[in-house]
Amino acid sequence: MYNGTKVFDVHGHVSAPAAARSWIFGQLASNTAGRSPISGGASAQGELSDEAFKASGQRHADYMGERNIDVQIIGPRPFTMLGWMEDHLFPGWCTFTNDTIQKQTSMFPDRFLGASMLPQQSTAPDLKHVIPELDRCVKEYGFVGSYLSPDPAGHRETPGVNEAYWYPLYERCQELNIPLIVHGTNCMDRRHRPLPQNYQMGFVLETYLATQLFSHTDVFEKFPNLKIVMCHGGGALNRFIPTDRHLSQKDFTKNLFYDTCTYDVNYMECSIKQRGVSQLCFGTEAPGSGGAVRPETGKTSDDMIPIISAIDFLSEDDKLTIFNKNPLKVFPQFK
Repeated sequence: MYNGTKVFDVHGHVSAPAAARSWIFGQLASNTAGRSPISGGASAQGELSDEAFKASGQRHADYMGERNIDVQIIGPRPFTMLGWMEDHLFPGWCTFTNDTIQKQTSMFPDRFLGASMLPQQSTAPDLKHVIPELDRCVKEYGFVGSYLSPDPAGHRETPGVNEAYWYPLYERCQELNIPLIVHGTNCMDRRHRPLPQNYQMGFVLETYLATQLFSHTDVFEKFPNLKIVMCHGGGALNRFIPTDRHLSQKDFTKNLFYDTCTYDVNYMECSIKQRGVSQLCFGTEAPGSGGAVRPETGKTSDDMIPIISAIDFLSEDDKLTIFNKNPLKVFPQFK
């Protein structure tokens, strides 16, 4: 909590047992699709047992508790979404991943809400093929959002997020009142190979491009009730002043939101100033990429409530808006 008010975190990822990641290796090695051992009828045991999921989920909940986060939305871990795999394997991986998310949310219903992973195929005519999995996750599992990769395979072949390819998903999310959480995934550009954890480049480049495409096109005119949360502060900041013609002059205050998952304090302050408090939702990815320790505090960089609460240009109401009011506005299932 923050001063007696619950803290809602819009950016988290599933903490399934380690064996959950190794499950896909057999499919990739054999090039044969398998059924999810959780929802496919088989009895999950050993490293995928309820006890194993309970233990991994408890570690996650404890980690959040140490950072005073009350409730967190969890989705797939983007660097393990593996959208580059063969099209006949990817749907099964999505099903299994969503099953693991449901395991964690059902075991800790007061701490976690679910967001789905979708079997996006960049070469398909459109995204109608992801609707059944979205519906399953919303109607059967009670998920409150869905992750969206602007370029799931990482080959820069996916249509821009403003194109008609995406419209079936936008329409269905608008009907279901399900916000989309936009997060980059794998980056297969060979130029990035020398960089450590080069998928982070995909996070920045694809998310920022998506932000610009949403801003400069008519997506929200066609889908006025669609809500989008851009992860990692939107990928990058704008370099122009607000009145510059390079920036959209449209009002997206009802549609386009950004999380606070930007660990550098200077960058975070600039992001809050540029995006505006009204568009900021608290997000940490805890536990995730914010494990580096801040020398000045001795705490990990994803321990963000003390950092944001110390920003002197934010009023007390601004902080409550970021920590609680805005996440609740976008995801009313928070409680």
